[in-house]
Amino acid sequence: MGGGGKLAPAAVMVSMAVLMAAVTTTCQAGAVGPYYHGPAASCGLKVGYYRDRCPHAEDIVRGVVGAAVLRDPGVGAGLVRMLFHDCFVEGCDASVLLDPTPANPQPEKLGPPNTPSLRGYEVIDAAKAAVEAACPGVVSCADIVAFAARDASFFLSHTRVAHTRVAFQMPAGRLDGRYSNASRTLDFLPPPTFNLGQLVANFAVKGLSVEDMVVLSGAHTVGSSHCSSFVPDRLAVPSDMEPYLAAMLRTQCPAKPSSSNDPTVVQDVVTPNALDNQYYKNVLAHRALFTSDASLLTSPATAKMVVDNANIPGWWEDRFKAAMVKMASIEVKTGNNGEIRRNCRAVNH
Repeated sequence: MGGGGKLAPAAVMVSMAVLMAAVTTTCQAGAVGPYYHGPAASCGLKVGYYRDRCPHAEDIVRGVVGAAVLRDPGVGAGLVRMLFHDCFVEGCDASVLLDPTPANPQPEKLGPPNTPSLRGYEVIDAAKAAVEAACPGVVSCADIVAFAARDASFFLSHTRVAHTRVAFQMPAGRLDGRYSNASRTLDFLPPPTFNLGQLVANFAVKGLSVEDMVVLSGAHTVGSSHCSSFVPDRLAVPSDMEPYLAAMLRTQCPAKPSSSNDPTVVQDVVTPNALDNQYYKNVLAHRALFTSDASLLTSPATAKMVVDNANIPGWWEDRFKAAMVKMASIEVKTGNNGEIRRNCRAVNH
């Protein structure tokens, strides 16, 4: 963990307890799935995994994502968020993409953290169609989700995420899962009301460190949020939010958001469409929307990480790339524990 300092005692107790109890698998090995053309993936993901069987796969995905982000930067933010929401529930297996069916009327995408706010499904559909046209049955939807998040980061950062010291290479070899349940989203996806100890414990369950959590929180520098995600906690009087921002948000959000009256606002009022380190500057200035964001200042250790990410050129970008790759390896499925879907919205039959 970068930055030094000591984590608050409560956070340490929670995080250590979870680390002792949790067992997070990085992959599940087995035999080859029904729509798999080529050798079985190993438990270790590999950079350039499709080099021989579909050499242009990553370029194809990047082209689709680049065009989508150019049209609507908010979709790019959705693709970054999609990787997080996929990996934290059933592992990085594209289970978040599955549509409801009579046999499974409540998949992950209908869980409260995902509907109606999660975006980017149509971009994944377009990328899958383009890849299938070039290499039928080779590239998994789970890998496309990971590539798309990487590529959205590249375009939203105006290439800064790629051009700092560490290359942003996304290993591949994931297979697509067959199980998706909306109720599981509430078990694993942290709400914006979490305090620091809860965040540390939540990320530890998935094998991610305190620094990973702080670094990945920086993705809140792009995209928008529904008012209901922060109004009850952050706009109460008194509030530790910067007064000008709080006053502006009170003009944009109803005092009691509801399903029929829940507007969205940008998460970063300074650079709303850029993936950059402005998030950390906002946190330091008490201009963060969520309780979870503000909580990063409640421990000397995490507060020091916020300062470093805000002030050292390239510091956050390098760590963000590494944390994204680490997150994208959570509970990867291989062999008969997964498949390569023909359609990312439905399991194979």
